[in-house]
Amino acid sequence: MKKLTVLTMAAAVLFTLGACKQKTETPATDTVPTDNLYCFAAQDGNGNTVDLASFEGKVVLVVNTATQCGFTPQYEDLQNLYAKYHDQGFELLDFPCNQFGAQAPGSNEDIHSFCTGTYNTTFPQMAKIDVNGDSAAALYVWLKSKAPFGGFDTTNRIGAYLDQMFRQQDSLYDQNPDIKWNFTKFLIDRQGNVVRRFEPTDPMSAVAQAVEALL
Repeated sequence: MKKLTVLTMAAAVLFTLGACKQKTETPATDTVPTDNLYCFAAQDGNGNTVDLASFEGKVVLVVNTATQCGFTPQYEDLQNLYAKYHDQGFELLDFPCNQFGAQAPGSNEDIHSFCTGTYNTTFPQMAKIDVNGDSAAALYVWLKSKAPFGGFDTTNRIGAYLDQMFRQQDSLYDQNPDIKWNFTKFLIDRQGNVVRRFEPTDPMSAVAQAVEALL
């Protein structure tokens, strides 16, 4: 009887994971679809709902960003990447987040104005969200479950500094999947699957190579 119960429960879990039955928008939720990117929806900076299934068949890079961070100049690299590969089926989704050093303090309009005015960005920019904690967007709960933290590049000064800072706060910080800082990137293939996570200290050349390999 116990074996039958276990098998029944397992079958129920598999059935639940087998399909994405409703879109999950960016506000926090306890029930997170686990199928692929296309299970989710997000709000853009104007408050419009964007069905992420509209990016089906594309290679997608999802990035949490900030306008007053030491990594903010990566906006230029991201725009160059978008301009180079967009016509080949590449998309980039920018999710501003103010959880790291309060370095994205402005409104959605302020952030958009800064990015377009300073870095001439043309890729889609979403509404500001949380990526960690109880209010984390469901999309990011899913992303983190698929690609845990991979470690900072400690061969460069900033990576070594961040590693030391976090390790002083929590010696086991690298064992949880939370987003650690601005400009963490998730690469998603044409089937909507998370392929790789890049930390902000990873060189943009490595991101570009990974994107090109999927196109």
